[in-house]
Amino acid sequence: MEHAVAIRDVHKTVDNFQLKSIHWEIEKGTISALIGKNGAGKSTLLNLIMNLTKTDVGDIQILGQSVSREDDSWKPKVAYLPQKPPIITPFTGQELRDLIAQWYPTWDESFFQRAVALFGIDLTTKFNKLSPGAQQQLNLALVIARNAEVLILDEPTAHLDIPSKKILGDLLVEWMDLGERTIILATHQIEDIQKLADYLVFIKDGCIQEKFEKEALTDMYKRYWFSQPIECGFVPGEVERKGNSIVTNRPIEAEDYFEHAELEWITVQSLDLDEIVTMLLIK
Repeated sequence: MEHAVAIRDVHKTVDNFQLKSIHWEIEKGTISALIGKNGAGKSTLLNLIMNLTKTDVGDIQILGQSVSREDDSWKPKVAYLPQKPPIITPFTGQELRDLIAQWYPTWDESFFQRAVALFGIDLTTKFNKLSPGAQQQLNLALVIARNAEVLILDEPTAHLDIPSKKILGDLLVEWMDLGERTIILATHQIEDIQKLADYLVFIKDGCIQEKFEKEALTDMYKRYWFSQPIECGFVPGEVERKGNSIVTNRPIEAEDYFEHAELEWITVQSLDLDEIVTMLLIK
């Protein structure tokens, strides 16, 4: 099976930081959210995928091609918006469009113009004269319109206001529907994850800790409420115990435990995704 992106046993040391034993295979036609605290290694990993930083050990492939080989024919098949794009001050938005479009045979001019109109971007203004939010809007329009098979976005909603975030979300959903596309999204924004992601991948201290299908993850975490504080031993999958409630990520086993311990819960509720993500990040 050919994956959109395949990262196999990658190691990288940058100063005092290490990415260790990264193994991550991303299916075509999916959106994966890469989630981690600041300094966890998200941007470093994305730079490795784009071959902007060389791996020390391991191999990364995009659409079956190794990014580390001299053959760089894979590059037009992927579009990347880094967290801190290069500052290109001498050019207007239209000049940037003319410069970038010529390198991408799949450039979608109608999509670009639609994004420009929705965001309200003035293409006659020089990039450095735009506000940070408008700069991000233009960067996003220029990246998505490349119409590459793989789209990699590092904190894409940075500097965007609430209406612009909604426009971006709608544009990405529309773009995914145009064909077998794949998105990797590094973000701290729970709205991005909730609306867009199929899979959540958690990275901590340079290691990928866990991978989840989003819907399965939201079904996994349950909070049980009891009439009084519970003084029993450790409950299977116990994540949190506060007052009269217990949170577990193994609800079937936990319910068996409660039944055998003759503990009757009053009610049970699923956790919101933002609460689950927070628990996974701080554990």
